[in-house]
Amino acid sequence: MTLLALAGRARDVDGVDPLNEASRLALDAGHVGRVHMAVKEGTTVVAAAFADGLAPVELVVDPDHRRRGHGTSLLTQLLAAGESQFWAHGDLPAAQALAAAKHLEPARTLLVMRLEMDTAPEPERIPDGVAIRVFEPGDVDAIVRVNGRAFASHPEQGAMDRADFDGRASSDWFDPAGLFVAERDGDVVGFHWTKVEHGVGEVYVVGVDPSEQGSGLGTALTARGLRHLHESGLRTVDLYVEGDNDPALAVYRRLGFTEHARDVLYSV
Repeated sequence: MTLLALAGRARDVDGVDPLNEASRLALDAGHVGRVHMAVKEGTTVVAAAFADGLAPVELVVDPDHRRRGHGTSLLTQLLAAGESQFWAHGDLPAAQALAAAKHLEPARTLLVMRLEMDTAPEPERIPDGVAIRVFEPGDVDAIVRVNGRAFASHPEQGAMDRADFDGRASSDWFDPAGLFVAERDGDVVGFHWTKVEHGVGEVYVVGVDPSEQGSGLGTALTARGLRHLHESGLRTVDLYVEGDNDPALAVYRRLGFTEHARDVLYSV
């Protein structure tokens, strides 16, 4: 069984994917990863761990082989090998118990916020001098540049380069009509990349150049994407946001988002 197949089995039972998108893209691309461990019962892979590059480790245990010590065994091996950070997507009770048993502490929280759109979103209020339009192929480098400036301190999103953009844009879910670009005087100053997968919309990335922060552009771009998703027939929309990003949380809560789940990064 491949790691992706094992992760799929766990997702179907837990309702949360044990691997994030970056790991899935890396595995699809054939990366062996910095960490790629497996625990077997006979010839059957029953637990596995993966991490690509400098990313924290992600662990998964097959639902039919839980409560047999496989997660503990795997985590013990990883700690002995010097690994120190581990994602718990959904922060499920079993992950909390395993982290506590190994004296791991929460180091970062990524919130999953959800909006149920019972009615159409209010029209966006665009800052003076800014125009919002649909993505064109020539926008890629400008979007990557703005993304780098907007997420300069973000450990994952800020590292997106042209190859990363192209990899995401080659995914089955990519729809150029759901990627919106904001311009001022012909320069790209922000973007909102929406996503639709498994019947749920997503505020995938909202990036605003630091020169526009505080102008209301982030709210306008978010609202434009929500209107697009609603017009496309979506009624449930998720987004991911750092648990300590108070300005972003204030924007999303004003738009009606509430906490749905959370991912926790546990550390030694």
